Amino acid sequence: MWFSAQKKMTEPPFVPREYVLKKQQFYQNIRKHTYLKGPYDKITSVAIPITLAVTALSMIGRGIYNMSHGIGKKE
Repeated sequence: MWFSAQKKMTEPPFVPREYVLKKQQFYQNIRKHTYLKGPYDKITSVAIPITLAVTALSMIGRGIYNMSHGIGKKE
């Protein structure tokens, strides 16, 4: 079946056009990095990785301390 390119859509859009245009203007005019544009992006892009890095470094430090002092080894 061949469909013509000029058929009108019969289904309404999921989101109103005005809302989409407002969001587009917001994200196009903001002067931050692309990955920090949303309201919660600082939490997911900065805080969580820093927390994971600090946790990993503290566990590595604790392991080195325990190994150097012979703590927690199996007999």
